[in-house]
Formats: sequence, structure tokens, C-alpha cells
Amino acid sequence: MRSFDLFSWIIMPIVIFCSRILDVSLGTIRVILLTKGYKYIAPILGFFEVLIWVLIVAQVMKNLNNPICYIAYAAGFATGTFIGMLLEQKLSIGMAVIRIITHTESFSLFNELKERNYGVTLMNGMGARGPVEIIFTIVQRKKIDEVIDIIKLHNPNAFYTIEDIKMVSSNSGIFPQDNRKIFFNRLFKPYRKSK
Repeated sequence: MRSFDLFSWIIMPIVIFCSRILDVSLGTIRVILLTKGYKYIAPILGFFEVLIWVLIVAQVMKNLNNPICYIAYAAGFATGTFIGMLLEQKLSIGMAVIRIITHTESFSLFNELKERNYGVTLMNGMGARGPVEIIFTIVQRKKIDEVIDIIKLHNPNAFYTIEDIKMVSSNSGIFPQDNRKIFFNRLFKPYRKSK
């Protein structure tokens, strides 16, 4: 009876699983940074992502007779995708536009956002059921939950949408002061095309 190969059947699949989580998480963050215009840090993450991937694939190819390695590879990909999304939510890089549409008077909501130093624009519109008021505000993504809480407090039946935006001309906008700077903004400014 052959002795059990602990390294091939336990340790190597765990290494593949953990490495795959790391490389897929890096890939998710890299894609997000690319869409936000961070042209300097994305290639660095891409380098490490591919390096880890090549090392993992080499180990899987060496262990073709071990189905646990295949399962570890696939499970690491799935887990890495999930962790990458969680990391993206925690980092909250970039800006978002929030559109708030309400059938009722929105003056208190508008004033609350203004008092909290959010730039707001109020417009009148016509919806399918009659007149509506539309409030636009552009906020840092990490402030979205705070704005949603304000909406629910002042106008709980309001309809709102949230969209990521790639770039904001902050020269003329009003944004709440934020003393905590995002790590990436300290190291690398987002790429902006010159006119």
C-alpha cells in the first residue's frame, strides 16, 4: 500500500487555492483602477497578477493526475472574484452621481444635502404620473451610504439611481471635505487626457 502524499494532495491544492484568490483579487482591482483612469498602478498590479497566475498554472500542469488541484484552482477563482468585489466596495475608489426623483416636495432633502456640503442641483420635471422634482449630486463613492440615509430620512418614497463616473472636474464642484485620502490617490493620480 502506497503512503499518502501529503504535499500533493493537501498542501499543493491549498497553495493553488490561496494563490488563485490573490491573483483574481488583484485582477478585479486592476480592472476597476483601469476604469477609473489609474494608468500607473494598474500595470503594476497586472504584472503581479500574471506572475502569480503563471506560477499557479505551472503547478497545476505538474499535478495533472490530481483532481483536487483542479477543484482548488476553480474554487480559488470563484473565491477570488468574491473577495475582489468586497475589496472594491471597501476601497470605494472614485465618484458617483446620484439622481433623486420625487413626486413630493423635496425642499428639506435638498437643504439637508446642501447643509452637509454636498453639491446639489434641483430641477423640475414631468413624470408619467405628473410633476416631479429631480435632485442631482456627485459624491465620493464612500459617501453613497450617507446620502442614501439622508434620502430615506427626508423622502423615503423617493426613486434614486446611482452611477459610477470616470472623471469629475472638481474645480467648479462642491464636495464635502475629506481628511482621509485614499491610498491610491496619494501614490498615483488618475490619468486624464490632455485636451
